[in-house]
Amino acid sequence: MRKVKIGILKEGKIPIDRRVPIIPTQAKEILEKFDNVEIVVQKSDIRCYVDEDYSKLGIPVVDDVTDCDILLGVKEVPIKNLIPEKTYFFFSHTTKEQPYNQQLLKEILNNKIRLVDYEQLTDENKTRIVAFGRYAGLVGAYNGILTYGKRYNRFSLRPAHKCFDLADLKTEYKKVKLPAIKIIVTGGGRVSKGAMEVLDGMKIRKVTPANFLNQLYKEPVYTQLSSRDYNKAKDGTDFIRSNFYAHPEQYKSDFLKYTEVADLLIAGAYWDPDAPVLFHRKDILKPSFKIKVIADITCDIEGSIPSTKQPSTIDNPIYDYNPEEDKVEPPLKDEGNITVMAVDNLPCELPRDASTDFGREIVDNVLPHLLGDDSQDVIKRATITENGELTDKFKYLTNYANGLKAKIPQ
Repeated sequence: MRKVKIGILKEGKIPIDRRVPIIPTQAKEILEKFDNVEIVVQKSDIRCYVDEDYSKLGIPVVDDVTDCDILLGVKEVPIKNLIPEKTYFFFSHTTKEQPYNQQLLKEILNNKIRLVDYEQLTDENKTRIVAFGRYAGLVGAYNGILTYGKRYNRFSLRPAHKCFDLADLKTEYKKVKLPAIKIIVTGGGRVSKGAMEVLDGMKIRKVTPANFLNQLYKEPVYTQLSSRDYNKAKDGTDFIRSNFYAHPEQYKSDFLKYTEVADLLIAGAYWDPDAPVLFHRKDILKPSFKIKVIADITCDIEGSIPSTKQPSTIDNPIYDYNPEEDKVEPPLKDEGNITVMAVDNLPCELPRDASTDFGREIVDNVLPHLLGDDSQDVIKRATITENGELTDKFKYLTNYANGLKAKIPQ
């Protein structure tokens, strides 16, 4: 029987991404676990694991991957690098009709590529089975605290990407000396859990949303807000979580009360473009609006948080948002501005740890379906395109894929 040939791609997107979908020891494990597979690795000078890490374990390192059946990457593959009629796995960032990847999806269809999006890989309960979310949360929260320390000249932390790994990053926690501030973490998934892992590691106490609103503290505290805590039905009926996710347009934001007591917002909740935004620019201009530092891990541009006007980078992770003029300014320019951390590839700052965990999930949760019969439709549910067509689940992307104006969240 002919073996399935899997290629691990060199990341081509700029700014560069050092993560890998499968680390060397996992590649060797796959060959031992599945007898119908070959694996090769495309040469790369940017990976957190160098070519030799693979080759010394017997994994061929090659220039050309055009003879592979399945190609595994992390970020979007540049259009010029697409190989027709292959199966690709990567984060496509197309399912929300993101304008910047509209042409990418069009070219994927033109090249009759089968695109399987990591973000769409779920189990029968619609729970994602592979994600970098924990590391986005870890680094996002760390960067949020780092930014607060920098804005108020309280302490100085090494940037996460200058730490060797997570264990090294944790040695920085002891430098954190916060006043009695209040911190909000939104969300209930991997991202928020990763963020809270950092805050707990820094010995910041968690309190209930009610106490967060109503009590004063002599120490820094944080609260975790779920969608129930800051959204309410427009018709005044009780909040029903399943209905909120099915019909987010039937709800309105109830977040403003938290902005009157919080100092730092760490945004880690998934946002549907049909759902209410957390707050508006006009709200920031109110004297009661207290938040001055926002770590927007979600990084939805012009999305749920009006100050997230553009993504930032690992090398330049923060900028200021001037709410009076609705524009981005250099960081730490004015006391009236909000300082925003909106790095859109946070897990890249701890690439070795993030890649290890991600690869483990691919080996355990994805490959058995990909290389088996996919009787549970795990791969099928995550397939956006096949044979030059959008799959039934993603037919709603037809106009977007045809080059018509993308739906931009309001």
